[in-house]
Amino acid sequence: MKPKEKEKLTLVYTYILLIVWAGFVLFPIYWMITTSFKPKLDVFLGPKYVPWVDFKPVLQWWHRIFTVEREEVIPPLIASMVIATGSSVCAVILGTMAAYGLTRFRFKFGTMRNRDILVWIVSQRMMPPIVVGLAIFIMFRVVNLLDTWVGMILIYTAFNLPIAVWMMRNFLSQIPTSTEEAAMVDGASRAQVFFRIIIPMTLSSLMATFLLCFIFAWNEFLLALILTFDRAQTVPILIASQHFQRGPQWWDISALSMLAIAPVVIIALSLQRYFVRGLIPIGK
Repeated sequence: MKPKEKEKLTLVYTYILLIVWAGFVLFPIYWMITTSFKPKLDVFLGPKYVPWVDFKPVLQWWHRIFTVEREEVIPPLIASMVIATGSSVCAVILGTMAAYGLTRFRFKFGTMRNRDILVWIVSQRMMPPIVVGLAIFIMFRVVNLLDTWVGMILIYTAFNLPIAVWMMRNFLSQIPTSTEEAAMVDGASRAQVFFRIIIPMTLSSLMATFLLCFIFAWNEFLLALILTFDRAQTVPILIASQHFQRGPQWWDISALSMLAIAPVVIIALSLQRYFVRGLIPIGK
């Protein structure tokens, strides 16, 4: 077989594999979308996937979410948006400052150096949240932060901070120090260099880091289950409660799941150009 023919054959196999994998990944989402428009009877009558062929779509469940169940659905959506956005912003700001310090200064804590400190910070994210769940619950109860937006923002910031430090450290380490040195020679302080030079240069990386932190905070379930009851309840808890309160009503669960996915998709599409640019190493 000629090299060009072999290359084309490999390309064909690659595309076939990608198409099969895309179908495997996207099918659950398609099932969820179609189920949110199915009548109850069609949900239980076996596999029905093609609208207007296998079943007649209805807007009954979507109408119910925004009318009858509005008071149950809207507060968790607002809480999730505020908590995820607030914690992501805090994690990115603090993480960028920590990463800047680790890339521009030399630290020594006993036998630990900069790289050891970075590994220790990242290792905190590897710890399963359930390990510290009870301790955090007791601590929040003592300081009256249970079932509050502030408490959830603080805990999500703490859990997302290692990711922000790790990502921003990789981005900042690729920025040459010559620009900063030139600015300081002209009289700029370290704070002015950070906010007026470093932040604008790493805007794309900041957006990419923010998006990842936002997704982790938006989808988090375990800590929200332990630390919230009513006022700070988030969307994942709302969706899970549908199964326990009224049984497996897949039409409601599917509609709520679509509603939960929508904000993340909108934000991801809005920040897409920053996200792609932010993940590409500087200078390439």
